Amino acid sequence: MSEELIEVGDGFWNIRGKFRIGGVVNVGTQASLVRLATGGFVLLDSYTLPAGILAKVYALTDGGQAVQAILNLHPFHTIHVAAAHKQFPKAALYGSSRHVDKAPDLPWQALRVDDAELHALFAPDLEFSVPKGVHFIHKNPDVHFSSVLAYHPASKTIHVDDTFNHMGLPLVGGVSLHPTLAKALIREPGAAKAFQDWARALIERWSEARNLCAAHTSPLLHQDDLAEQMRAALKKVDGKLQSHSKRNGG
Repeated sequence: MSEELIEVGDGFWNIRGKFRIGGVVNVGTQASLVRLATGGFVLLDSYTLPAGILAKVYALTDGGQAVQAILNLHPFHTIHVAAAHKQFPKAALYGSSRHVDKAPDLPWQALRVDDAELHALFAPDLEFSVPKGVHFIHKNPDVHFSSVLAYHPASKTIHVDDTFNHMGLPLVGGVSLHPTLAKALIREPGAAKAFQDWARALIERWSEARNLCAAHTSPLLHQDDLAEQMRAALKKVDGKLQSHSKRNGG
C-alpha cells in the first residue's frame, strides 16, 4: 500500500497512507477530502500529507485555505492529528474526547465528532452514523472497532475506519466487519441486537452507496452490489452476536 490521492468522483478524494505495525508491516491508513456544495472542503481524518499529495490538495483547495474543517472520526487514530493541523491551520479541528485527551494543546472545537449537533453542521453534504451496542472508546486500546462512519451522497461513497473493512485478496478478501467486534460489544442485555439493528438500518439507509473507503485496506470502488456485500459481512458475524446474547441476555 502506497501513498496516493484517488479521485473517487463528484467531489470526493481518498488519500491512501502508510502505517506500519511495529515499524515493519505496512497495513495502511487513510483520510478523505470532500468538496462541499458551498465550494469549501472538509478533511475526514488526519494524515501527514507527503509533498506530492499535499501539492495536489493545495491546488484543489486554494493552498489549503478552503479546507474548513478536519473531522477525526476514529478515536484511536491520533498519530497524524498535529501534522494535519499544521498543514491546514485555518481548518476547524474536531475529534473525539480521546483525541482531546491525547493532544490537549491543539485548538479543538467544543463539539465532538460523535455529537449529533456537529453532524447537522455538514448536512446534507455528509451523513454520519455512530455504531450502537458497542463501546465508542473502549478501555482496551487494542479494540479499534468503533468509529464515526461518514457517507457522501454526491459521490455515493462511505468513508469508514475499521468498523467495516475491505481486503482486496482472493479467497480471504471482500467486505468484513473488524475482528474486534466481540470485544467491542457492551456487556449488557440487548447490546448485540442493538448493533445488528444499527448495521441493518445503516446498510438500508445508505443502500445507494457504490464506493467503500476503509482504513488499513484498500478502497472498494464502483460496486453496484455494495449493500449486498455489507449485508453478507454482517451475516458472517451472526455467531458472535448470538454468543454475546446468550452470555449477556438478548
